[in-house]
Order: sequence, then C-alpha cells, then structure tokens
Amino acid sequence: MVAQIQLIDWQEAGRSLSARWRSEAGLPLPADVEIGGDRLGAEDVWAVLVAGRHLLWRGDWVHARHLLQALTRRADRHFAAARGQPETLPGEAFARHRQRQGERAALLGRLLVPVNGNYKLPLRRAQDVRQACCEAWGEPDGAASLVSLRELLAVVSAHEWRKKGVPVPAVQGRIHPHYGVFSPVRGEYVDLVAQAPLPVDGTLAFDIGTGSGVLAAVLARRGVAHVVATDQDSRALACARENVERLGFAAQVEVIAADLFPAGRAPLVVCNPPWLPAQPSAPIEYAVYDPDSRMLRGFLSGLAAHLAPGGEGWLIISDLAEHLGLRSRQQLLDWIAVAGLVVRGRLDTTPRHGKASDRGDPLHAARAAEITSLWRLGAAPAVG
Repeated sequence: MVAQIQLIDWQEAGRSLSARWRSEAGLPLPADVEIGGDRLGAEDVWAVLVAGRHLLWRGDWVHARHLLQALTRRADRHFAAARGQPETLPGEAFARHRQRQGERAALLGRLLVPVNGNYKLPLRRAQDVRQACCEAWGEPDGAASLVSLRELLAVVSAHEWRKKGVPVPAVQGRIHPHYGVFSPVRGEYVDLVAQAPLPVDGTLAFDIGTGSGVLAAVLARRGVAHVVATDQDSRALACARENVERLGFAAQVEVIAADLFPAGRAPLVVCNPPWLPAQPSAPIEYAVYDPDSRMLRGFLSGLAAHLAPGGEGWLIISDLAEHLGLRSRQQLLDWIAVAGLVVRGRLDTTPRHGKASDRGDPLHAARAAEITSLWRLGAAPAVG
C-alpha cells in the first residue's frame, strides 16, 4: 500500500524549501523542523525530539546512524521507567504496551534525513540506498523527500533481508520477503502446515492471504498439484510470485489478487490471518493486526461455500489474543459453529522465539502461555 503524497515546508538558510513527506509508519506531517548537524550530540538532539520538534540532519551519515543508536538506548530507558506498576488485566498491559511503542516510535521518528529525487542521500559518507528505496517506494520520480532516519534504516534492513532470504526447511529453500510483507521468521506455524495430514484429494488447494507465498510453497512442495494463492496487497502479490518462481513452483502455484477467496471450491483451503484483533497504527501493520477480526471472521464465514465435498479448511492461528483478553476461545468456537463448520482436529505447537522466555517483556505472561494451532475444519453435516 503506497502512502498518500504529502508535502512538508520548512525554512533553511533564509530560504523556503519543500519536499515530499514519506512515512508508511503513519507519522504525522512535521510542523516544526529544525536543522542540525555534526556539532550536535545525543543530549542536544534528545532535547529537540522530546519537545515535539523535528530535526533535519545535514551532517555525516555515519554520525547520524550512531546518534540514532544512542537516542534509541535513551528512549528504551525513558519508556521502561514510565511503565510503573504492572497492570492487573492482560488487556491493559497490551494497550499500554502499544501506547508506549507508538510514543517511542513517534519520538525517534522525529530525526529526519533528506533523500534526493533519484534516491541518493545528500550527506557525507552516505551509503547507496537507491535499490532499497526502489524496492520499497517504486522507481524515483525526481521529487526530493524527507523521511525519518529510523524508517529509512528499516527500508535498508528490508532490502538486506530480501537479498539474503529467510531459510525455511519446509520448502527446502529460502523465502525472500519484500518490504511491507510479513517475513516467516516464526517457523512453528509453517511447520504445522508441513506436518498436517493432507486430504486424499491433492489436486487443488487455496492459500488465503498468502503474503510471502510461504504456505503456498509448502503445499506445492508436499505435492498439491495446483495451489491458488490470494492476496489484496500489491507488494504481497509481487513477493509471492517471486518466491514461488525462485523455488521452482511457478507451474504449480497461481498467485491472484482477491479479497480472501478465489472463485470455486477446493479440497483444501488454508488461511493464516493476523493473530491479534487490534487496529493497526499504520498500513504496514495489517500483517500483524486484524481490526475486529475481519479477516478471521471473513475466512470462517466463507469457508463452507469454498470447500469441495468432504474438503477441509486449515486455520492457522495463535491463542495469544486469548491470553491478552482480546478474544475468547468461546468466541472463536461460536464463529466456527455459526459459519456451519465443525472442528475435525487440531495440531498445536509452542513458540520458539526469544520473547516467549524474556521475563523483561511486558507481555511475557501471555507470550509464555501462547500456543499456535492448526484447526482442521470441515462443513457441518446437513440436518434432516
């Protein structure tokens, strides 16, 4: 999803200047911009940022990166100290955690850097970020931009991950995530799809909300003859097509634009929706947060109509939302029943990521109890 074009105006060296404001993180348009460079230390810049002002960096690129590291450490201490007493309800802990994350991101996002119309950085010792920017923003159009240094470094990091790829044993290769597309770094949900018993009819499967294409690739690797993978995000569609082609599954996997289901019915329909029913604070967060469980409920309500007779739907989802008090197990079971579905079985696994054992994490209790499940769903038998 491409951010709406906004222009930012500021005064510099007695001149009125203007540039495009880039922020897919959803940061507001800066209203108060100061100019700074190498003479400023972390203490000076911190004072500007906490006052709610933005600082446009005109100094050395390497110095700017080191400065952001120092500011990040300072922000971590600042927001850790602001936690206060632990909340009594998991939902409160989650709400406060997201609030602090947003405040931290907004503060650190006030350190800005310029980007020329060809995606070159007009700073001393600047690295070449042109390819990374092309992958995230599209081809340059000659318009100069201002962007948060933190967000630009995320663009660069995404470019490096895209080059290197994420090893996924279940596909016997690597998945190369694009900027803005969820990366399959949590392998437990991929392993569930690799291990679940396939339906006898292996001619066709649907992968709903394919993202990077990893689950479609797993199904193809397991021998499903034809996989239709859907998504409505242009970056995800491009990412999935590139990955299935790179892995040698282009003849088996068809990637199409669709809001949830393609036309027709399949013996197997798979979906790994965002796990937390919360409002994203930026478009890039839609892979993590599912407002009002829209995608989850849409998948369940439409599944029976897209299953072939005797077919099976696989819902891959964590119960983290239940431990955070955002959704109950009974609510999920009610949605399944109302959709005319029955549970045929369930495969469970525990998380392997570091946060599950990090007692310093404000959501540690919920993360430590988390279970990721593959729910095997079928159409309920007709009554009468």
